[in-house]
Amino acid sequence: MKLYYSPGACSLSPHIALLEADLPYELVKVDIRAKKLENGEDFLKVNPKGQVPALGLDSGEIVTEGPVIVQMIADQASAKGLAPARDSSERYKLLEWLNFLTSEVHKSFGPLFSPVLADDAKAFFKDRVMGKLEYVDGQLAGRDYLMGKQFTVADGYLFTMLTWAERLKFDLSALTNLLAYKARVAARPKVQEALKREGLAQAA
Repeated sequence: MKLYYSPGACSLSPHIALLEADLPYELVKVDIRAKKLENGEDFLKVNPKGQVPALGLDSGEIVTEGPVIVQMIADQASAKGLAPARDSSERYKLLEWLNFLTSEVHKSFGPLFSPVLADDAKAFFKDRVMGKLEYVDGQLAGRDYLMGKQFTVADGYLFTMLTWAERLKFDLSALTNLLAYKARVAARPKVQEALKREGLAQAA
């Protein structure tokens, strides 16, 4: 498999999943602004959406959208417990988390990286993200991970966004459950390996 990624972007989530799953893969770096691969090829020919992550399968098929990619990875290594069994009530709870993270948290983060968005607009989105993170902090009370004791692909996704919060200098000091959670996920060897491979070890 080939993972098309940009360092520190949301593609970090499937990168963590691949390592946690112990699946073989190749990393292909993408310049998102230029829409080019490292070898100069047009990324839009790989993914016309122009976004990472994209996962190239051995069949030649390209799969996009992070929440789908991480479930595919988890299902290929079901013994690792990165996702509950298909059709189980717990699987739907995982889907609930993945949908919340992608539609409510991720999409609110996006504008904060815009070089042209006005400061007052960024303040609006930052407040919105903080509200979502406060909710997550409450849900993490008494839990090691989002689903309880077991690390899942949803945790790799949330952790990725917590590195963004750090980069954007969010004050998370009042969210003690979330901070303890971030440290717990960051301490996982495979998470550290993903950060190092992307040149992001300091983000942990």
